[in-house]
Amino acid sequence: MIRSKISFVSGYTPDNIVTSEEVEKMINKSDKLLPEKLIEQKFGVKQRRFAEKSVQSSDLASNAGLKILEQIDKSTIDCLIFASGSSDLIEPATASIIQSKLKLNCPAFDVKNACNSFVSGLQVADAFILSKQYKKILIVIGEKLSTIIKFSPDDKKDLSKRFACLSMGDGGAAVLVEPATDESGLYCQLFETHGDYWHLCTVPGGGSIHSQDGSKIYFEGKTKELRDVFMVKKDSIAERCLEKTGWKMADIDLFFMHHVSKSTFDLVANSLGVDPKKFFNVIENYGNMAAASIPFALSHAEQNGKLKKGDKIMIIGLASGISISIQLMIW
Repeated sequence: MIRSKISFVSGYTPDNIVTSEEVEKMINKSDKLLPEKLIEQKFGVKQRRFAEKSVQSSDLASNAGLKILEQIDKSTIDCLIFASGSSDLIEPATASIIQSKLKLNCPAFDVKNACNSFVSGLQVADAFILSKQYKKILIVIGEKLSTIIKFSPDDKKDLSKRFACLSMGDGGAAVLVEPATDESGLYCQLFETHGDYWHLCTVPGGGSIHSQDGSKIYFEGKTKELRDVFMVKKDSIAERCLEKTGWKMADIDLFFMHHVSKSTFDLVANSLGVDPKKFFNVIENYGNMAAASIPFALSHAEQNGKLKKGDKIMIIGLASGISISIQLMIW
């Protein structure tokens, strides 16, 4: 039976480190709206990276992709997918810009599903591999989230609906997906969307609803309500995925989940009956990197010897929309 696998993974971050204390100073520049250390206390984020103004989402994705292309024959890439919540432009697809920067000669397109863009892109790539349409698919992610943070909120009420974005950081990641030749690869994928809750977390501007309103370009969300829905919905989908493979929760060596906050990792771990130490994350030093969070963490875990060939892993996708996913694979 054909299976797809991630054969290479890489991560990239800009050089500029911004601490949570520095973010608090930006917010408090005209009025003291944030108590000291509140960002770190609420999210567990000490620092993150912010890209320079001249650096775009396509640059973050391209730099991550280059790390993989340097290790393979780039002419063998037959499909490029840009899978991010961020983008350079509304039109054309950011994948076209990245294809030009990476000097690739293959079909290229975007997959956009908020913070689940990467896991959705992986699902698309898997389908291409199983159908034998493509053999080597490069998925790249570039999240420039610093552009959707409102550093000058109007008042405490305005800050309250944008507070969650203060955990965000910029970065990129990339994976190469190709057919598995051993026991490694994807064994199960289940996805759910609960569209009735789409309004809980948004960046309202940039589309047809608020096409000319510059005040709508910033993140806003009801994150507590969003988390409550996640906690109710995720257990069922995880159990169904395990049933399909015959795996037990105890068989999973490592868990990778979208980086919302440090406390969310503990909540989900406890809900699933798993030791929180099995949840690998880099949120303390890189923050919430949206769709780049999971592949960046995979790269970091592999580089540091935490993720090894043969490990069974569970990827948990959580995103606005609301979108939830579970993917089981052997590394």
